[in-house]
Amino acid sequence: MSSYDHGGDIFGAARRSGVDPAQLLDFSASINPMGLSDPVRKAIIAGIDRIVHYPEPFAEPLRNILASAHSVAPEEILPANGSTELIYLLPRLVQGHRALIVAPAFSEYAKALTAAEWEVDYHILAPDNGFALECGPLEAVLAKGYDLLFLCNPGNPTGRLYSRGEALELVRICRKVGVFIVLDEAFMDFCGEEFSLLPELVASGKGVVLRSLTKFYALPGLRLGYAAAAADICRRLGELRGPWSVNALAQAAGVAAVNDAAYRRATGEFVAAERDLLSRRLAEIPGLTPFTPAANFLLVRITADLPAARLCRRLFERYGILIRDCSNFVGLGDRFFRVAVRTGKENDRLVSALQELLSELHR
Repeated sequence: MSSYDHGGDIFGAARRSGVDPAQLLDFSASINPMGLSDPVRKAIIAGIDRIVHYPEPFAEPLRNILASAHSVAPEEILPANGSTELIYLLPRLVQGHRALIVAPAFSEYAKALTAAEWEVDYHILAPDNGFALECGPLEAVLAKGYDLLFLCNPGNPTGRLYSRGEALELVRICRKVGVFIVLDEAFMDFCGEEFSLLPELVASGKGVVLRSLTKFYALPGLRLGYAAAAADICRRLGELRGPWSVNALAQAAGVAAVNDAAYRRATGEFVAAERDLLSRRLAEIPGLTPFTPAANFLLVRITADLPAARLCRRLFERYGILIRDCSNFVGLGDRFFRVAVRTGKENDRLVSALQELLSELHR
């Protein structure tokens, strides 16, 4: 069994500590705090009887709705069992052997590339300038003979959102030097479609956009994501993957979720308000410096003499709160952690716990 180094392992944490998962407060997974929408819940319940049949082999109803939402052709969308499934397929699709990851980044990029025997390098962005994406230096690195580039926008775990201008310039550079770009927009729904490059990359035929329905629609247990790319790329990805990848309940939930405009509007307003408030309150705690957030989570630097691993352990043992220790992200040290944006009352509990723990350092 491969190692697990992500957030969101609430059931494992509960089992190891001998408590009920309901007693824990999970800030380690960046999931919409509004939870399942009513239409999605009803669609899942109504779809129970469908599981005695095979699901739509290529999730055509879901693919059609996603295509309509993005104003692209259905053949330019490929639903999947979470975007991670696609991350593991892409190294088999792209010809080459050298990949560059803009870091800090989701660890599954490197794992997927290594499993496919690719050579993996990192272009590390600096925390001291807010993880700014400087295209000039990155172009010089890409010109050294890379075949594939992974970039997450907004960044995970950094939370940095790159402008359309910055992202388009990077796409231009990749076309110039012959690099296939994978643009992971797993958290883009929290930022707004005006920042997405999905239409441009689909039209270019030189890259793939990855999207997730897990985070925004609170569906991590169902596993649901999709790729957007030129029709030929989606066709070849689908051939690598095979049929029945997306189960019947996930397909039903996805259709209901994408059709729920009211939930999207409510989420945007709710998360933005709670995120900004949480960021301000964390900044007021001596020893913590949050980075400017754009999605539904915050990366926080610890300036006090307290490693993130120890802080995580104390929060869990004393308060039953899970946060994400970011020390295993390439480009980050042992003084960074990530927290999801949750409800106001839950955020209050986190802030109070952090205030108590940090204040103890100065006694």
